[in-house]
Amino acid sequence: MTAVDTADIDDGRKPAAPTRAFSAFEWMIAGRYLRSRRRETFISVIAGFSFAGIMLGVATLIIVMAVMNGFRTELLGKILGINGHMLVQPIDQPLTDYDAVSARLQGVPDVVSAMPFVEGQALVSGPAGNFGALVRGLYESDLRRVPLIANNVRAGTLDGFDEGEGVAIGSRMAQQLGITLGDNVTIISPRGSVTPMGVTPRLKAYPVTAIFEIGMSEYDATFLFMPLEEAQAYFNMDTKATGIEVYVADPDRVGIMKDTIEEAADRPAFVTDWRQRNVTFFAALEVERNVMFIILTLIVLVAALNIVSGMIMLVKDKGKDIAILRTMGATRGSIMRIFLITGASIGFVGTFAGFFLGLLVCLNIESIRQFVSWLTRTELFDPTLYFLSQLPAEIDSGETITVLVMALALSLLATVYPAWRAARLDPVEALRYE
Repeated sequence: MTAVDTADIDDGRKPAAPTRAFSAFEWMIAGRYLRSRRRETFISVIAGFSFAGIMLGVATLIIVMAVMNGFRTELLGKILGINGHMLVQPIDQPLTDYDAVSARLQGVPDVVSAMPFVEGQALVSGPAGNFGALVRGLYESDLRRVPLIANNVRAGTLDGFDEGEGVAIGSRMAQQLGITLGDNVTIISPRGSVTPMGVTPRLKAYPVTAIFEIGMSEYDATFLFMPLEEAQAYFNMDTKATGIEVYVADPDRVGIMKDTIEEAADRPAFVTDWRQRNVTFFAALEVERNVMFIILTLIVLVAALNIVSGMIMLVKDKGKDIAILRTMGATRGSIMRIFLITGASIGFVGTFAGFFLGLLVCLNIESIRQFVSWLTRTELFDPTLYFLSQLPAEIDSGETITVLVMALALSLLATVYPAWRAARLDPVEALRYE
């Protein structure tokens, strides 16, 4: 037995207890490694870039996904708000009993409203030019039940809509035609009167009694509403209707309600829902949303790789310190946890800083857009290209949590290899030439 062993027995001392996992000692050492000193400036710069990369990556992901969600919600609300959730069209025979069919559809549970309409394409003319329009004839009572129209009348009124011969047009159409409230808009239809010389186009002027603004540029520039009976007379529809638009309480249940609607119609009819009519448009939005998520995730991945490089350099720089800690009794597990804390702290703080930055931008995105447009003297969000007049943002809690978990997981995984290398460092080799 050696002299050292004998002294230990004589003194009655016991081996030191191992350090508790993630103890204050390990947090203290990790904190010291995160604070830069003059000779470690380069490593601190790499850590700073890693932090900034994760913060910007997380913020960008949250902002872009929120904007994509906002686009989908706004477009879906606008499209369904003016076109209805289900469309009932006649088969074999004209829809002359539209009032009776509408009453039967109105009695179906979960049906909010059933609106007969007459629709046709025409050319509208004004002092500033001629443009194509979608002319739709509705009862005044039905038009008032379309919130996007009734709640967004910017000039004029819908009062007496059925009794008069006036029309309601969108704000962008009024702007393009160069007309205001009370002016006449000329509507030209190729389906006019039949004469010995052929079919002559029908041309008639109507006063503008209401100007609405939905907020979707395509609809504000295209839709023109007139009384149902006037539309029947103009398009030579006599006592017929083009179809019946059905609004239901839950648009996602239209597939379940389709058979019930067909039975309630009690006549040959072709029923389509909003998903069938807009399947390509919303499928494209979903694909774009998923692709953007994958592409922007690469930003977070690159920032995580920066953590790997920075931690490997830190391990090399701290080789002597690691050896001294090992000779003082620190276990390999303790060394590994120290460097895990060091690297994960960068990812943790960067992730939550990115979350708060993204949240701040999403809550003020329209003000930021207006400021940047004013600063650069450019139109960053042209309504004619993006359909909407304002930049929408809708934060989805589940999606945001997924982004945060992914960023934290990547940051933690990025520190595993450098921490493992630090734990495997041989103290003898590290101190051989010191």
